[in-house]
Amino acid sequence: MLSWQSVFRCFGGISFRPLVLVVVCFSAVVQAEELADAEPRTAEQWLERLGPALNMTSYRGVFVYARGDQVSSLQIAHRYRDGMVEERLVLQDGGSGEIVRKGMRVVCVLPDQGRVQLDQVIPSGPFADAFSSQVTPVIRWYTPELIGEDRVAGYDVVKIGLKARDEHRYSHRLWLEKSSGLLVKSHVRSVHDDVLEHFQFTSLEITKNILDSELEVQTRGLEIERDLAKEPVTSPAPRMDGWVLRWQPEGFIAAAAPRSGKGQAVAFSDGLAAFSVFVEPAGRISMPTGASRIGATTVYINQLQAGDQPFMVTVVGEVPPTTAKRVAESVEIDDALAFETAER
Repeated sequence: MLSWQSVFRCFGGISFRPLVLVVVCFSAVVQAEELADAEPRTAEQWLERLGPALNMTSYRGVFVYARGDQVSSLQIAHRYRDGMVEERLVLQDGGSGEIVRKGMRVVCVLPDQGRVQLDQVIPSGPFADAFSSQVTPVIRWYTPELIGEDRVAGYDVVKIGLKARDEHRYSHRLWLEKSSGLLVKSHVRSVHDDVLEHFQFTSLEITKNILDSELEVQTRGLEIERDLAKEPVTSPAPRMDGWVLRWQPEGFIAAAAPRSGKGQAVAFSDGLAAFSVFVEPAGRISMPTGASRIGATTVYINQLQAGDQPFMVTVVGEVPPTTAKRVAESVEIDDALAFETAER
């Protein structure tokens, strides 16, 4: 399934968070086949089912996504057949717009005042590719726990907690449908256990009977197409040219290099959460220093000097404001000329 964050980024609802399309890989298929006949008994075993289930379960439904005071809903049809994932998502409120994915080909039909950006860069959230491979990196930084059972959208589910092992990241709670392992609800929770972001199916039908007509573009408008197979999801060796990061939370490693205009940027991920650091020469308009937050996404801006040249540092991601602040204030410019070279 397309990560719900990427959906709202396409429709103009989220403009900062780095995201990724979940891709079916051979290891995920193998895991699904190995786990098909075994009833999970631990939180780790349920997490191993989650990645394959996101792609290999066929279903239709409507889900809502809430961050802060922003709430949106989308209709989805998702089919896995003959080794290929096909999916169509349609915005249910506000303007019109839809995303259709067939394998690695994605078409986004823009709403009246939306925008598209399909160059996803790194994993983030429960739809991250980390769940499609192995859970070991994730559980180093989060403690998995079986919380109990519940019902969501008419289906029996199991509740999984992922409690952050330190104060530098948020905790998560996941609701997985018992027969398939499909994620049907999730929370991002603060250190005080407040719900910062919320995803949930309000109607759901798990079925193999998804028609071809349900997966065709039906909205009129500007179509943007992208063949994701020809563009690497992550940069193999993201670089920090002209600046260094003196501190980052344990477990977060450089994962990609998002586009950053005239500046430079590197994204970091612990396999579940992610943040990006943008460093660029300051413009004529001074930006206020400090943090802002929508849901679980923090934006922290800091300004620093390198000789006579002012620079602006922006940290954006699904981390607490105190973490974003410490990261931003740990940036040091060690070669201001590197930024001039990058602009040429």
